[in-house]
Amino acid sequence: MCSILLRSCPATTMSAVLFLLTLLGGLCSHGHTMTREEKHRLRNQVVEMFDHAYQNYMDHAYPADELMPLTCRGRVRGLEPSRGDIDDALGKFSLTLIDTLDTLALLNKTTEFEAAVRRVLSDVRLDNDIVVSVFETNIRVLGGLLGGHSMALMLKEGGQHMQWYQDELLHMAKDLGLRLLPAFNTSSGLPYPRVNLKYGVRGPETRTGTETDTCTACAGTIILEFAALSRFTGDPVFEAHARRAMDFLWEKRQRNSNLVGTTINIHSGEWVRRDSGVGAGIDSYYEYLLKAYILLGDDLFLQRFNIHYASIMKYISQPPLLLDVHIHKPLLPARTWMDSLLAFFPGLQVLKGDIRPAIETHEMLYQVTKKHNFLPEAFTTDFRVHWAQHPLRPEFAESTYFLYKATGDPYYLEAGRTILDNLNRFARVPCGFAAMKDVRTGSHEDRMDSFFLAEMFKYLFLLFADNEDLPFDVEDYVFTTEAHLLPLSLSTAPHSSSIPSNRTSEEELDDSNFDWTCPNTRLLFPDPAFPRNLREPIRSAVDKSCPRPAPYREPGMGSPPLRAQDFMANNPEHLELLRRMGVSLIHLKDGRVQLVQHATQAVSAVAAEDGVRFMQEMMELSSQQQKEQLPPRAIQIVSHPFFGRVVLTAGPAQFGTDLSKSSTGVRGFVTVAEPYSGCTEITNAEYVQGHIALLQRGQCMFAEKARHIQKAGAIGGIVIDDNEGSSSDTAPLFQMAGDGRSTDDITLPLLFLFHKEGNILLEALKEYREVEVLLSDKARDRGVDVQEAEEGCVTEAVTPTSFEPVGQSQTSTAELDEPTPEEVTPSQEEVSPLSEETSPAEEAPPLEEEVSPADLSEPKEERDSERETEEPEGDTDSSSQSVDELLADWREDLEAFQQMEKDEL
Repeated sequence: MCSILLRSCPATTMSAVLFLLTLLGGLCSHGHTMTREEKHRLRNQVVEMFDHAYQNYMDHAYPADELMPLTCRGRVRGLEPSRGDIDDALGKFSLTLIDTLDTLALLNKTTEFEAAVRRVLSDVRLDNDIVVSVFETNIRVLGGLLGGHSMALMLKEGGQHMQWYQDELLHMAKDLGLRLLPAFNTSSGLPYPRVNLKYGVRGPETRTGTETDTCTACAGTIILEFAALSRFTGDPVFEAHARRAMDFLWEKRQRNSNLVGTTINIHSGEWVRRDSGVGAGIDSYYEYLLKAYILLGDDLFLQRFNIHYASIMKYISQPPLLLDVHIHKPLLPARTWMDSLLAFFPGLQVLKGDIRPAIETHEMLYQVTKKHNFLPEAFTTDFRVHWAQHPLRPEFAESTYFLYKATGDPYYLEAGRTILDNLNRFARVPCGFAAMKDVRTGSHEDRMDSFFLAEMFKYLFLLFADNEDLPFDVEDYVFTTEAHLLPLSLSTAPHSSSIPSNRTSEEELDDSNFDWTCPNTRLLFPDPAFPRNLREPIRSAVDKSCPRPAPYREPGMGSPPLRAQDFMANNPEHLELLRRMGVSLIHLKDGRVQLVQHATQAVSAVAAEDGVRFMQEMMELSSQQQKEQLPPRAIQIVSHPFFGRVVLTAGPAQFGTDLSKSSTGVRGFVTVAEPYSGCTEITNAEYVQGHIALLQRGQCMFAEKARHIQKAGAIGGIVIDDNEGSSSDTAPLFQMAGDGRSTDDITLPLLFLFHKEGNILLEALKEYREVEVLLSDKARDRGVDVQEAEEGCVTEAVTPTSFEPVGQSQTSTAELDEPTPEEVTPSQEEVSPLSEETSPAEEAPPLEEEVSPADLSEPKEERDSERETEEPEGDTDSSSQSVDELLADWREDLEAFQQMEKDEL
């Protein structure tokens, strides 16, 4: 029988040390053991991957804050197109280098660590006139400086390295701490979400001090760094401010449910968003309550954590799911999907000592990862993609590491191997590792966030390393939320008694709240199969695919002269019927049309009522199309010099070959059809035959184009938007509809590209003459050996481009290609028909938006501070640009993670 030796211990300062020492020991081993040689191979692979990411940052990005791995250059705020407030993490302070300092030390890269410290001291300025996120700057920069300082002290004490070091990193950390302090000058003690590094918080003139809301995690993820800074320097002011913020959040918890909301007003303390979970917006608040107890030895933090934790397990935890609820009605779910940031929670449960739910939730996350290669930013309760991005988050690796340390089960080593393999297969590019823009298609984003180097490689290295591989005893440290290492010896470091007590009059320590805090003798694994028995039903649940509900249709209200599903914008009879019903068409600049109904313009009251019904049908049709939308497809350029590294996200068609049912996709060389519109018989059939035809949108129906190229012998088709400047960065992808007739005769695949994406394909064809592509449901493995493609970091063959997928932030558009380049599509959100009670003589509210479901968007999330999407820059004419220039100029997705970012501030 294998049992976990858990020890009962009082909640004292030294128990914080014993807590990690005991819990993080290997406890028992189940399943097939990974050989020592294989573990060492994977450990070395982690180091090689880190070197690949770090060296490319130093070679191509430093001193910029972050690396743009697709275009092999640095991201400098103000020089690159704005991504909105996501850029508030960037402060022109070489963010990635500072965030990586203690990773270098942990991976035994002592020479590189010493050189990096010297670079930070000589090159980095903290007095820039720039507005930054208090939350991000605290966990990444202040935490990075303190972690680097801790490592420098450790190496100096060893007597061989860093003998010159005189606390310079600590001095920088205190300078930065003082620059963050003005943000805490509020009546509540909760910090403003942003601060100007040079001028502090002065109001609109410094672009600070105007916010009223912040996320719970943003205000509650300060205590570790600020308390460590106070104890390292002896200045209590930092710890005092962080404790005050934690006290205020505790006081504002909902007293019946003992839960906190996601967003709070920093002045009044009122909850702005009352949904509560363990993911974005709240996550690290709970983490810092427990870890503040571990680091500082203050029992009160532990008591508060345990009260919160009991409520989490009562209301939010529905093993293996963790679902948000309303703080005032905790039995009422707040949403039916989960975000990827909650993947840290099993690791926190391990520190808590609650292993069973940690195993269950981790297994659910592992199965979702295996289903999609990475954890999508959000996924539904039936494990479908909700938001498809994955910015290389480390939280799942973090929980994998902690569960392996707690159980010794080699199953978690295999989970770590899966993470490594997927990073190398799908995210690795010649200049680093690129975030996934869509886990379904394999398309990339030109970003490699600093937390990838700060966290991912730490946890993966620790997972596969033996104790003798580590330069220090990791159990003498606590990990911050950014995985920076702070020594547990700070719990006994002298600190001023002037720090006010955070114990309220109503709080008395309750011994019952310390159950399961420190290791005890309870048997968690009565037999070696216990963890496996927990995992099996979860694996089966994720593997099952739940059918989608049938779209709801409003009961018919009579038969109008023209049915919405029969309408064609190129039919003169239909246009005349619309005119008689008071429905007019407005031509939009992008080639689409907008439907507007004015009852007063109808020829009769009866005709006006018919117009109302027509508009309602259009709304309903839009809703149905939204629910029946197809997932995006991928166009992957596989020929030289791209070798599969350029992946374009394409819109699907509701007819023709279903690429999701093809294991190989359709592969072939592209050629431009003549006529380019594809609306008449193809005149260059001898070139189109056996090829994938390129067509221009407009002048006829999509199905008609498909029939013409199919007759010419094409094996597939790609329709390129004729609206110059259109881009999947700023517009939803189209879902191409049929022509109202049976399309069973169309047997080839047809995909849609916006103008900018299409131009990349056309420019490639112009420059290289022969371009081979793969049409598929998602990107396949890259067609060239990774090491070969990476030598020299050549951009001509390796600059992938990413495009926003359908079904994530946007819904697909069921497009009709008309004799004119105009499409009419219905939208429930945008059509405002005349209500039943309105007199036919009244004018219905005009429609100010296009009649398309394009703008119905899902919210997006990010771990960082509040984001406000910037307007896209004007597009430049790319006809004279090379492929490399087109790829290099490609902008980030301007709407990425908008909602989650708003949640966090």
